[in-house]
Amino acid sequence: MEKEEIQKEVPYWNYPQEKITEMLKSDPDSGLTEAEAENRLRETGLNVLKERQKLTPLDLLLNQFKSPILLILLIATVISAALGNWVDAIIIFVIILFSAVLSFIQEFNADKAAEMMEMRLKIKTDVIREGKKKSVPAEVIVPGDIIELSAGSIIPADAIILRAEDFFVNQSVLTGETFPVEKTAGTSDENAELEAMPNVVFMGTTVSSGYARCIVMKTGSATAFGQVAKRMVLKPPATEFERGVNKLSYLLTIVMLILVLIIFAANIYFRRPVLDSLIFSIALAVGLTPQLLPAIININLSKGSQAMAKRGVIVRRLEAIENFGSIDILCTDKTGTLTEGAVTLSGALDVQGKESEDVLRSAVLNAGLQAGMVNQLDEAILKKESLPESGIEKLDEIPYDFIRKRLSVLVREGDEISLIMKGSVKDVLAVCSQARMDQQTVPLTSELIHQIEEKMAEWNSEGNRVLGVAVKSVREHTHNLTKEDETDMVFIGFLLFFDQPKADAIQTIVELSELGINLKVITGDNVNAAKFIANAVGMKKVCAVTGSELNNMTDEALWHIAEKSNVFAEVNPNQKERIILALKKNGHVVGYMGDGINDAPALHSADVGISVDNAVDVAKQAADFVLMKKDLTVLKDGIIEGRKTFANTLKYVFMAVSANFGNMFSMAIASLFLSFLPMLPKQLLLINTLTDLPEMTIATDNVDPIYINRPHRWNITFIRRFMLVFGTLSSLFDITTFVILLGIFKADEQLFHSGWFVESIISAILVVLVLRTQQPIGKNHPSITMLLVTILVAAIAIYLPYSPIAGILGFIPIPWTAMLGIFVIAIVYFFAAEYTKRRFYQKYQP
Repeated sequence: MEKEEIQKEVPYWNYPQEKITEMLKSDPDSGLTEAEAENRLRETGLNVLKERQKLTPLDLLLNQFKSPILLILLIATVISAALGNWVDAIIIFVIILFSAVLSFIQEFNADKAAEMMEMRLKIKTDVIREGKKKSVPAEVIVPGDIIELSAGSIIPADAIILRAEDFFVNQSVLTGETFPVEKTAGTSDENAELEAMPNVVFMGTTVSSGYARCIVMKTGSATAFGQVAKRMVLKPPATEFERGVNKLSYLLTIVMLILVLIIFAANIYFRRPVLDSLIFSIALAVGLTPQLLPAIININLSKGSQAMAKRGVIVRRLEAIENFGSIDILCTDKTGTLTEGAVTLSGALDVQGKESEDVLRSAVLNAGLQAGMVNQLDEAILKKESLPESGIEKLDEIPYDFIRKRLSVLVREGDEISLIMKGSVKDVLAVCSQARMDQQTVPLTSELIHQIEEKMAEWNSEGNRVLGVAVKSVREHTHNLTKEDETDMVFIGFLLFFDQPKADAIQTIVELSELGINLKVITGDNVNAAKFIANAVGMKKVCAVTGSELNNMTDEALWHIAEKSNVFAEVNPNQKERIILALKKNGHVVGYMGDGINDAPALHSADVGISVDNAVDVAKQAADFVLMKKDLTVLKDGIIEGRKTFANTLKYVFMAVSANFGNMFSMAIASLFLSFLPMLPKQLLLINTLTDLPEMTIATDNVDPIYINRPHRWNITFIRRFMLVFGTLSSLFDITTFVILLGIFKADEQLFHSGWFVESIISAILVVLVLRTQQPIGKNHPSITMLLVTILVAAIAIYLPYSPIAGILGFIPIPWTAMLGIFVIAIVYFFAAEYTKRRFYQKYQP
């Protein structure tokens, strides 16, 4: 059978390993050659469910013309050309093309930046090729590859297990099973269902504990996960920002339809040319629509992601940047964020609280022989004392899980076989019937348990994390260990771990509070230890809730408790997720920072999932952002960049909707009493293009402190109010311009178009400088780039009526007295806008 046939539906899970390796022409020890792997990759394609569509520059350019309004405008332009109006048709087309090219350039740059970020965050897999282990992107895995998996790995493809050690996999994404299932080498029944195949691992599932070497059978859409994905296309939930954009689009669509229909009807009523009236109405629609909003969003997100990368925050999902800035509650573990993350074993003590070599040695054997995920506690134990090089044989293991909260290893030393356990003191004591005191084994009475709990509480209150150690002798090893074997254990002592609080954590927490962010600690550690750290780093009014208390709490009660509590201790993964959902239910934008297997559910549920570069694969895959360093300071810097990005996007919205609404409202009024079109379509489109240029530099602009000092969210009511106030103000000065041009200068059609064109552009770009900030313009200066582009656009607008192409555009030179009047109107409008802005923000806040 050839390798191509393996991607078909054959019962490979029923085949012996020898047949599998022969079919795939792969060696279990040396794997494929690089050349063969490349050949197979060309045949099977990338190992992804749906290959990312690679857009060429031409594709991106053509995408700019997919707007229905622009398509209608292009059709109208073709009709105009067909009727002999070639000059107007060409001018309108050139303006549309210029605008599309500007958007294309910005989107192209943003797409490149996103691609670079994506490259930095590819999930890697350990693969054996040509006898050497190497780490490669999961997307280049092919059938026949030999891969190695360990705790925390995301399984990259469907594969047969060649050998495994205490290997447990969480495959709930495919089967709905709550608990991890053990996977072993061997065969499965030919007609077995997916959940009854212990020798197969599936793409998209995750390793909970242990180690395995596997041979890849299926990749990409041929996998079991890929087959499910074909039948069920799920769109990720919209972010808070995306919902805001949708609401804004709905508002503008309603306003645009009403104004355009009124203006078109008025022009038809006054018996103006139907085609001109149609093109003019469509041009108005283009003018009212903030057509650069997608480009502005892309520019801001791209600039924001690059700025965040410089500060050590890698963006996995660009759309989440604005949410990052909107966070008002941040949930985090304490290890590595509030503490140094350098855990040390500060004591190995017997039941009476004395240093014990016996307890330390048992802990070393348990930590050194376990095959699960490498963790800081085991590393701290092995730093204290190394695993013996000989005389020890590991027979079996019961891996750690988040329900039992303990790990057991079966060890042979000479003729003696022992089961050695460590874990949460409470959960270790639950399976103990005896204790060792003064080398004597005594019954584990309720009085002794009470003494043990008192000692533990005392050590916890000093900031120590405490684990329990227990052992028992086993006569013979005749079967694979299960959780049922963890009975009648002998409790022998404690392991004390300490992680120093960070020196700068107090200051960082204060700074987060000043940014309007409430910090909450969510940890699996003991409640007293968590409270000690919370107090040590200056968290105010520490109010703690434990996992056992959460179990007895209704969702409605949790909504209330989650609001006033700031430490959640002794919680499991499902409880972490429940806390996040309760906070979201209360209307908060919640960020969650985690790096372990047990953090994945909470990372998925949070508005903003945050992980770290050295986190397990499943945590990084679930996160929106990945920190290159687990540090609250890095996180704080990232939040500030997110707020700057959000603020600059809102600036464009405020400026575009108010200026565009004002212009359209003025056009509607002018259409009612002028005997000609208030503005030719080509002139209207030229105004839109030129006034958009300064706004395209918004990503470089400075941001008001108010947008950095507290989180902001979309407020459509505020945007509508802003549009009506400043749009009306703009219209008042437009009408003033009409009166002066028609009443004082007796302007004909061409002079009216020329004068209003210059006034529209100059007043629009001047008001950009006003509306870009809530502060007086003298206190918050625009960026140099914005200022230079503004000056350039003003110069172009003034020059066009006197330029050689003035006649083609429908302009004539403006008398200097009329130009002076236009300047006066623009300057008065500038100061009126500044005054109105001050009064407006005194009364309303976004």
